[in-house]
Amino acid sequence: MTTENSSIPEQKKHRPILEYGPLILFFITNYFVGIMWGTGVLVVATIIALSLSWIWDRTIPMMALFGGIAVAFFGGLTIFFNDPVFIKIKPTVISLLIAAVLAGGQLIGRNPLKAMLSNQLQLSAIGWRQVTWIWVMMFVISAMANEIAWRNLSDDGWVTFKAFGLTGISMGFALLTIPIMKKHGNLSR
Repeated sequence: MTTENSSIPEQKKHRPILEYGPLILFFITNYFVGIMWGTGVLVVATIIALSLSWIWDRTIPMMALFGGIAVAFFGGLTIFFNDPVFIKIKPTVISLLIAAVLAGGQLIGRNPLKAMLSNQLQLSAIGWRQVTWIWVMMFVISAMANEIAWRNLSDDGWVTFKAFGLTGISMGFALLTIPIMKKHGNLSR
């Protein structure tokens, strides 16, 4: 391993904590004191996680920044209006927005996913196209599932779905991309 790459594993060790820590705190806080407090904790924990990412890595991943802004916006609306519907619709709105950007990029001959991930992942043009369409499907299905969940579940049920259901959908679709990455790319990078 070269000297310049030796710091990469160190940076990635704390990435799961930064990515899932706020969600875990949201889940736990909701369990003990409800969704409104959980939302406040989620907003604060997200801001702290983004700040720590900047302090430790001197970078904030674009998707994390976008997600953090969305959490602050929808969480802020939830707290301001004392109405959990705003935090509940966040996954729907954000998922559909990302799906539209990815699909729109594909339709005009651009690939936003490749632009964001090409430093971490090498794929052929066919591989990028296939992975992008899988991600579009994932975000559309996540949005539909979230709509069904928040409209039919209690606050506690929806928070559980958010923490585990949406994460499960993402993991399932990530597994679908592995054969494509093996066939059209270089997973060892």
